[in-house]
Amino acid sequence: MNGIFRLSPTGSLSVLAILLLVGLIVLVIPLLILGLAGAAFSRLGFSWIEATAVILLMLLGSVVNIPLWTFRRRFGKTETGKPLVFDAFSGEPVPAEQPVTELSINLGGAVIPLVVSIYLLFGAYRLEGDMLLIRAGIALVIVALITRMSTSIAPAYGVRAPLLVPAVSALVLGLILGGGPGLAAGVIAFAGGTMGTVLGAGILPLPQIKTCGVSGISIGGSGMFGAVVLCGLLAALIA
Repeated sequence: MNGIFRLSPTGSLSVLAILLLVGLIVLVIPLLILGLAGAAFSRLGFSWIEATAVILLMLLGSVVNIPLWTFRRRFGKTETGKPLVFDAFSGEPVPAEQPVTELSINLGGAVIPLVVSIYLLFGAYRLEGDMLLIRAGIALVIVALITRMSTSIAPAYGVRAPLLVPAVSALVLGLILGGGPGLAAGVIAFAGGTMGTVLGAGILPLPQIKTCGVSGISIGGSGMFGAVVLCGLLAALIA
């Protein structure tokens, strides 16, 4: 019986090999995704290095919020006339003296996409003329309205923008207004999608944000960043 079942101890070399394999997988998968995303962005006229740098800057910039201003929140009133703030855990209203909300703009989810959009529009404008700017403006307005209608504002949480709706809308509009796949379609979808998402999910809901009971809102940040990035990636695929 002793010869049937044998246990072979795992040596330090095997453990090291397993750790190296896991580390390699953890390192390679993000690099592979980054490489594919960089290749997609290069369709918009960037070199692969420039495209990868843009994506990295967006990802790193997602943790940077630039303060804009602070405003007082508006709430319902208690019987004593004091404003109400909703507890983040229980959801119950609690009295507060002077509740405020800090408004900021996210570097990776709003500022960098805006800069890239202006750069792409300027480059495409020299090739396509004024009509491209008009079509990009139309896409931006439509995406902003669609995003606003599909964005929810949760008390004590803030803005929750849909992940797919803005990106798919921008993709379809880019193909229609750009006359099919190509650079014009990609630029229209990128500018209209990213900026339309920021406008529809981060700026148009500001009057309602004042009453949702959150201490801070980041335009292009939490609740919006994923949608903005997806808009850029899908737009790059049709360029």
